[in-house]
Amino acid sequence: MRLAVAQIISSADLEANLELIRENATQAKAAGAELVVFPEAAMRAFGHSLRDVAEPLDGAWAEKVRALANELGIAIVAGMFTPGKDGRVRNTLLVTGPGLDTSYDKVHLFDAFGFTESKTVDAGTEPVTFEVGGTVFGLATCYDVRFPALFTANARAGAQVNIVCASWGAGEGKAEQWDLLVRARALDSTTFVVACGQGDPETIGAGPAGAAPTGIGHSAVITPLGSAVVALGGKPELAVVDIDPSIVDDVRTKLPVLANARQF
Repeated sequence: MRLAVAQIISSADLEANLELIRENATQAKAAGAELVVFPEAAMRAFGHSLRDVAEPLDGAWAEKVRALANELGIAIVAGMFTPGKDGRVRNTLLVTGPGLDTSYDKVHLFDAFGFTESKTVDAGTEPVTFEVGGTVFGLATCYDVRFPALFTANARAGAQVNIVCASWGAGEGKAEQWDLLVRARALDSTTFVVACGQGDPETIGAGPAGAAPTGIGHSAVITPLGSAVVALGGKPELAVVDIDPSIVDDVRTKLPVLANARQF
């Protein structure tokens, strides 16, 4: 199947971010993609208030993304924020398109490297998979990539592709860790990994928003054997790639890590 990775740089402006989604989804559809993946926090970049923009999945922002996906006839995955418990928000991936409507709430919260996501974000609890054109996808968000069990759970639920939407924090060694982790999760789960991160704001002269994880780019599509189909740099970019999910069964025959795994 043909899919697209939209490495955008979102801002505080919800309408401007919707326009970025429209522009990239339109280009992806014109290039023949069935699915386009946007980063975590596509609704609003980190470093700005999230609580005042969080809305239900049937709220105005999500409905506009939903309408766009149906207008274009393409599946869209995009990061947004929905209401959570105790005044916090949920870090949510909206998945929408013709005949498709689901969502995933980030399970593993980024309480690391001096950032405490759990202060403002309410954790999700369940893995989520969905299907487009006969291919099954699993979902993950940013810090989730450090936890192999989510990826293998998605694979055991039928996923041939794991999607990771991120706004990866900058810092010493962080780009190398991201590259290593997305490859490792492909090998752990014997799935393709579609890793879409926010682009690096410094590449457009915006600079980082304090300590907030605003993105470094390095989006990539990885095969089930850990090779990169495409790997981007830091600048905003749309990558359209073809993958063959039918090879997953063959890879799992050659490298049966899911079948051989033991629980301790």
